[in-house]
Amino acid sequence: MKNFLKNFVQRALFSGVLLLGMSATASAAGYPEKPITMLVAYGPGGGTDLIARLIAPYVEKYLGNDARIIVSNKAGAGGAIGFTELARATPDGYTIGFLNTPNLISIPIERQANYTWRGFDLIGNLVDDPGAFTVNSASPMKDLKDLVTYAKANPGKVTVGSTGVGSDDHLAMLFFERAAGVKLTHIPYKGSAEVRSGILTGQLVVGAINVGEALQFMQGGAPMRMLGQMSLKRTNLAPGTPTFAEQGFQMESASLRGLAAPKGLPADVREKLVKAVAQAAADPGYLKQAALLFAPVRYLAPAAYEKELVSTEKDLLELWKVAPWKE
Repeated sequence: MKNFLKNFVQRALFSGVLLLGMSATASAAGYPEKPITMLVAYGPGGGTDLIARLIAPYVEKYLGNDARIIVSNKAGAGGAIGFTELARATPDGYTIGFLNTPNLISIPIERQANYTWRGFDLIGNLVDDPGAFTVNSASPMKDLKDLVTYAKANPGKVTVGSTGVGSDDHLAMLFFERAAGVKLTHIPYKGSAEVRSGILTGQLVVGAINVGEALQFMQGGAPMRMLGQMSLKRTNLAPGTPTFAEQGFQMESASLRGLAAPKGLPADVREKLVKAVAQAAADPGYLKQAALLFAPVRYLAPAAYEKELVSTEKDLLELWKVAPWKE
């Protein structure tokens, strides 16, 4: 009788372990079993929003299982509202979202925030978009020299729109102030689409908008002109626009836009998401459409993406010590 009970318990324990293994496998194989929310920390119509809506169907394709992704905009506070919601979401793979530098890192440096970039599981970077200064086509300003001349003659009257305090656009404006010896007035918005509207309506003298976003708006018929781009060299997207360095201002600024999830994803789900995003980022259809949107694509796997964030954080911490940007 004792042997019978012993054998029964052993068989039951083995069966339980086997069932648990089968359950875990089924869970991995079944993901996703419901719609996935993809958070965008900026308003509709901006560069991040457009790339999110472009990449979503391709990620669905490579996830399989009839995956469905719903893009949700959570704009405000320079991206902090969306980043916070992503950080606080359940780490089950059903909430992912975009991270934007330098806002992702600059905001927790300048003020109390409910997240840090280390509170996310990185999935992969998709875009690296240089900054630019843009004006209404009717503006008499043709280059940065014209902007400096006007700003010196009218201290504080040059309004510059950005996507928020501590954004790459805002930091670029502060760098330019110091480099050119001028005083500008910062006007923060929830997204680049609002900055575009400010330029078109005359509420802004200058829009600090990334190159890809500016070209998207211009392609769509917006009467705008770039005064300069903040890349090391002229990008293939805008070969006719001189860099800031070419015009005498040694400046570089860009925004990484990548996907992440709340920290603590199940390993199998994380692996599936990372693989699907890598495949989506290399899909010829996606790359062709991204080019039509003037999106400067730059895929980075999680390890390389993390390396970039570490470097950016180091640079911003050093900058904060000598030139804090808080307003």
